[in-house]
Amino acid sequence: MDDQAADGRQDAQSVPGCYRHPDRETGVRCTRCERPICPECMIEASVGFQCPECVRGGGGTGHAPSASMPRTLAGGTIAADPRLVTKILIGINAAVFLAVMIEKSLLSDLYLVGAWPPAPFTPTQGVAGGEWYRLVTSMFTHEEIWHIGFNMLSLWLLGGPLEQHLGRARYLALYLISGLAGSALTYLLAGGSTASLGASGAVFGLFGATAVLMRRLRYDMRPIIALLAINLVITFSWSGIAWQAHIGGLVAGVVIGYAMVHAPRERRALVQYGTCALVLGVVVLLTLVRTAQLT
Repeated sequence: MDDQAADGRQDAQSVPGCYRHPDRETGVRCTRCERPICPECMIEASVGFQCPECVRGGGGTGHAPSASMPRTLAGGTIAADPRLVTKILIGINAAVFLAVMIEKSLLSDLYLVGAWPPAPFTPTQGVAGGEWYRLVTSMFTHEEIWHIGFNMLSLWLLGGPLEQHLGRARYLALYLISGLAGSALTYLLAGGSTASLGASGAVFGLFGATAVLMRRLRYDMRPIIALLAINLVITFSWSGIAWQAHIGGLVAGVVIGYAMVHAPRERRALVQYGTCALVLGVVVLLTLVRTAQLT
C-alpha cells in the first residue's frame, strides 16, 4: 500500500503545471514555444494550440508580426520620429559644407564636372575620367552659405511631411534618385568642363513628389504650385544656376512620387521600387551616353 501511494505521488508530480497558472496541471504544450498551457490559455492555431504570448507575437496568425503594424499612405512603417532621415540628410550636407570651409582644396574633389582637361585632351578627371562618384558627392556639396541655407530650409519644410507619408526607405529612395537624376541631366546637357554642385536636384524632386502627394490627398494645390513656379522663374532667370539639375530632379520626383502614392496595394512594393529602378536605369543610360561623347 505504501509503495502504491508513493508511485501515485510521483506520477502527479511528473505532470507539468501551466506556465501562467502553475497550480493547474496540464499535458498540453504550445506548439510554438513548447511551454505547458492550461485550457484557459490555449488558443487554437492551424496546428494544435498556442500560448497568448506567441499569438500576440504573430506566431498564431500565420503572418509576420509587422503585418499588423500601422502603415503610411505609401505602405511604409510609421516611425516614432517622422523626420529622422531628413535630419540625417541635413546633417550630412552641413558636415560636408564645414569640411569644405575648413579645407578649400576638398571642393575640387567633390563637385560635378564632366571632363577635365577638355577636348581634345583625354580626360583624367571628372565623370568621363572614371570619377562617377561625383554624381553623388555633388548632391551634398555647397560652397556658399546662402546656397546651403536655402536648400536645407527647403529640405526641412518639404522633407518632413514627405518622410511622414512615404516612410523612411521610400523617402530616402526618392531623395537620392531625384538628386542623381539632376546630376545625370546636368552631366548630359552642360558643358563638359562646367562645374556644378548643390542639393537643388534632390530638393526639386521633393517639390515634384509633394505636388503629387497633395493632389492625392486632395489638398489645395495653389501654394505648392506658386512656390514651384517662383523657384522655376529663379532657376531660368539667374545666371550660374544649373537648371538641368532642377529639371532632372523635378521630373524624377514627379515620376517616383506618383508611383509611391498611387501604387496598387497588392503590388505596392513592386511598383514603387520597380519605378525607382527604372528611373535609376535612365540615370545610368544618360551617364553612359555622355561619357561616350566626352571620351
